[in-house]
Amino acid sequence: MLDYIIVGSGLSGIAVAEKLLSKDKKILVYDDNSQSSSTVAGGIYNPVILKRFTLAWNANEQLDTALSFYRSLERKLEISLIHPLPIYRRFHSIEEQNNWFSAMDKPYLSRFLDEKLVSTINPHIPSSFYFGHVRETGVVNTELLLEKYRAYLTEINSFQQETFDFDQFEVNEDHCIYKNRRAKMIIFCDGFGLKTNPYFNYLPLNGNKGEYLIIKAQDLKLEVAVKSSVFIIPLGEDLYKVGATYNNWDKTKEPTLEGKNYLLEKLNGFLNCDFEIVDQVAGIRPAAKDRKPLVGKHPKHGNMYCCNGFGSRGVLIGPTVASELINYIEDSVALSEEIDINRFAKLYQAASS
Repeated sequence: MLDYIIVGSGLSGIAVAEKLLSKDKKILVYDDNSQSSSTVAGGIYNPVILKRFTLAWNANEQLDTALSFYRSLERKLEISLIHPLPIYRRFHSIEEQNNWFSAMDKPYLSRFLDEKLVSTINPHIPSSFYFGHVRETGVVNTELLLEKYRAYLTEINSFQQETFDFDQFEVNEDHCIYKNRRAKMIIFCDGFGLKTNPYFNYLPLNGNKGEYLIIKAQDLKLEVAVKSSVFIIPLGEDLYKVGATYNNWDKTKEPTLEGKNYLLEKLNGFLNCDFEIVDQVAGIRPAAKDRKPLVGKHPKHGNMYCCNGFGSRGVLIGPTVASELINYIEDSVALSEEIDINRFAKLYQAASS
């Protein structure tokens, strides 16, 4: 008898699995690599929403928890995941610069917003205005994390690479059965796959497609991340990630010409050196209607849970929310109302009637 089956091994599934393993729980993770949002994510940890200069939801608390979590995984997996990287916001007007200083008076933001503006950061990214520096930012190598953590789960016989087949799943009052495996609990961390999950598809999960370009620019020599109309993030060896798009209508995972042209238009608006496109990637970000995670117990089945809906900030949100879910299941610590899927109980009742 397993303690838990976990469906999905993206950022959510990893955070849930690691929390359970720390409690000596016997787990088995299923994943078919069909949900690519964690793999193609920018990986940036940034507590500030740079469009409006506001603090992202609970980001000051989530940042400390996330960095501690990824450091523990660095030690455990013997890899380097966290790469501190300054982020500079390129201002487009005097008004934006003034809004930056106004934001510094808001609670918690002064910790992250540098009051000293700079006039230039790179000769190939000119600006008629200044640049603002966001403190305590960086990148987590999500692609490496997913690869190494899945390998680790495989080593401890806790990973199965396959598509979860709901036709072979049975849920009972005190346990569930999948094929020939029994578990006391099951947690779905299936990203946008939740839309086809017959137990949780009543939840208002909206897929938001994001596309990135990988470019090579030998003359750029940029050593910081820059947010202008789009992000440009250095990857090393003259490679840069540029993105991202936000498309609420296209639910396919394939890169598009429309996305490519959009990113090129934005990039050419502020970058004045030659570059070549090396690659283009896409994924669907799972985001709830109210922009809060979808976490909690199924309304009918007391041994079934979900941990989903992190949107574009899974690197920051994942460790905190996963910990809260496991504390709820194992220690009966109440979930925060703002993330508890019970807030959508009426949608379940309507779908069941």
